[in-house]
Amino acid sequence: MSSENADAVGEHDEPGHDQPVWDVVVVGAGPAGASAAYAAAVAGRQVLLLEKSELPRYKTCGGGIIGPSRDSLPPGFELPLLDRVHAVTFSLNGRLTRTRRSKRMLFGLINRPEFDAGLVEQAQKAGAVLRTGATVSRVEQHGPAVPDRRTVAVVLADGETVLARAVVGADGSASRIGAHVGVKLDQVDLGLEAEIPVPATVAEDWAGRVLIDWGPMPGSYGWVFPKGRTLTVGVISARGEGAATKRYLEDFIARLGLAGFEPAISSGHLTRCRSDDSPLSRGRVLVCGDAAGLLEPWTREGISFALRSGRLAGEWAVRISEAHDAVDARRQALNYAFAIKAGLGVEMGVGRRMLAIFERRPGLFHAAITGLRPAWRAFADITRGSTTLAGLVRTHAVARRALEALDRRAEPSEPSA
Repeated sequence: MSSENADAVGEHDEPGHDQPVWDVVVVGAGPAGASAAYAAAVAGRQVLLLEKSELPRYKTCGGGIIGPSRDSLPPGFELPLLDRVHAVTFSLNGRLTRTRRSKRMLFGLINRPEFDAGLVEQAQKAGAVLRTGATVSRVEQHGPAVPDRRTVAVVLADGETVLARAVVGADGSASRIGAHVGVKLDQVDLGLEAEIPVPATVAEDWAGRVLIDWGPMPGSYGWVFPKGRTLTVGVISARGEGAATKRYLEDFIARLGLAGFEPAISSGHLTRCRSDDSPLSRGRVLVCGDAAGLLEPWTREGISFALRSGRLAGEWAVRISEAHDAVDARRQALNYAFAIKAGLGVEMGVGRRMLAIFERRPGLFHAAITGLRPAWRAFADITRGSTTLAGLVRTHAVARRALEALDRRAEPSEPSA
């Protein structure tokens, strides 16, 4: 994917300096950044999207596109689906295996390089300018590089400075923009993944079906996602369990009968969840997606959180770019934080409760989802996008009572006198 030349944007020139000032600069061209750039561009603003890598680029990710992700895509976006999931096999650390099936599609599977590149193309079509090979080292909201208080300086690794009225940080879980904002993390997990090419006969056995295995460490699980002639096999567990997580992946692959196939890619990444009191902005700078620590704590699903928070960040960055003073910019940033917390923040809160229960009693989850029709129906509704974890608990009294009962059953028992 080619980059466009940002030097041609002469209409951004401000009196007193010859450097263009963009309405919105977005740092990071993953789903969150591309969504933010798209949202700001369709609002008619001059948008620059900075990405340190060349596109398309590989990203460690299962690649599951659930309903909330699908519903957050730009109009007309064609999902590059490699498979459509109609069945889920559940196992409890390799035991008590059971498959549940659905006539309707549960969710789709994609490869992230093609998906991310497609989202960037949508942002470009809306008017955003892409610049790849641009590594951001820091942002400055005061100092000699900043011509006025309405401007933010984005400083690149080579020393070049890009000016903007608003900045959106979407530069991943190790975000430099997140560090500037002061994002605080509450949960860090390690995910390991292998992309395993398999013969056609093996691929056929997995077509339309995924596997979810509740793992041996508290809060851990593994997955198999079929993508044509490649199986994406991964596991995730709390950081600090690196050796055990690696052993789990090796045992998982061997148990599946896939140890004889050479992975095309083996990779790992850290997922990070924000704490409840973590900031989402500083001055004219917002963060979204992984840079803000926005993902579902139990499943660690992040694509829908990236798409949804990115869109909101782009919309509120437009308002910040129009703010004439620090007070107005702060007001718009607080509105963005409120929108995030009222939606995604509520979902994260339910996810934290689910994770706390799952860490103590994974067998309860397995028994419920494989043996109880309402639990399976809730799983299917969430993956299809008919509801969310938070929506399920908020609107269904039965689900709320079930979660409260699980809370009680997961509590450590009192020692006897």
